[in-house]
Amino acid sequence: MISPDPAAHRSATPVIDNWLEAGWADRELRADVSVGLSSSPKELPPKWFYDDRGSELFDQITRLEEYYPTRREREILEREADAIASASGADCLAELGSGTSTKTRILLDAFASAGQLQRYVPFDNSEATLRNAAEELVEAYPGLRVHGVVGDFEHHLGRLPLDEAERPPEAPPRAPAMVMLLGSTIGNFSPAHRPAFLDAVAGATQTGDTFLLGTDLVKDADRLVAAYDDAAGITAQFNLNVLSVLNRRLGADFDLEAFEHEAVFDADNEWIEMRLRSTRAQRVHIPALEMTVEFAAGEPMRTEISAKFRPEGVRAELGAAGLVTQRMWTDAEGDYALTLARRVRRD
Repeated sequence: MISPDPAAHRSATPVIDNWLEAGWADRELRADVSVGLSSSPKELPPKWFYDDRGSELFDQITRLEEYYPTRREREILEREADAIASASGADCLAELGSGTSTKTRILLDAFASAGQLQRYVPFDNSEATLRNAAEELVEAYPGLRVHGVVGDFEHHLGRLPLDEAERPPEAPPRAPAMVMLLGSTIGNFSPAHRPAFLDAVAGATQTGDTFLLGTDLVKDADRLVAAYDDAAGITAQFNLNVLSVLNRRLGADFDLEAFEHEAVFDADNEWIEMRLRSTRAQRVHIPALEMTVEFAAGEPMRTEISAKFRPEGVRAELGAAGLVTQRMWTDAEGDYALTLARRVRRD
């Protein structure tokens, strides 16, 4: 637990490890656009939604009546935070895609009240966002040690500092840690890529650690589509904004008025697919890539998948990675689930 020693209540300076090489974001963007716009059908990964404008629009989306996942997840956290703390037995929380860590405070409060909060390990690809959040948290939770990691899910999960560097070899085994991925972010991974991600999570932990996962559940298709195609058109602005990102960062000449937003539910794959559909035949130039892209009238470009899950599927996918489900909580309507799985030894 956080030490009662008054000296320890002074705000600690967060430790931040940055594992992203200089120019990483530009290289990733160029590679993703080059490959995605050369593919058939064309696609862009959703991580490029989140410039300052995109983040602002997404914040608005989370407050829309149609967009239930944020409310449902918060409902579960507020109701079950104490149970999560007790079931995990953790004194270190590591959050993947931590962002501003705002929602995380519900869990930090519960772990602190239970006397089992010592460390918080936020993981994000924005150093500025991570650093600001870390500094706020050490002020809000005196004695809390924050060790942030700036990195990429595909390459740096193995660098999560769940063990403290200064821990002597003769020390007894550490308490369990709890890694968490909230917001149904797992839904943005295709079924083909989820096993590698979950294997990486398991590989970053040790036997006895836990993983808390947020998943949006399969439900009526009309409700799902409405959550990604709201009446106010905020999600449409959010989707189109990715073209502004490419225009600004790559010198592209996308005409935002020549594309329209759409969201459809793919019943076979049980995911929502967001697209930008070209309203006319057009040619787009991307000078930074020395690339010209042809769009036919009516041609779609996929910008996001958001997979929806069934409880038995969640358990099976976690179990295949050596993460055995201990508890699963849903909101009162059964729209959303939080699953706590424990890392077991794998032969």
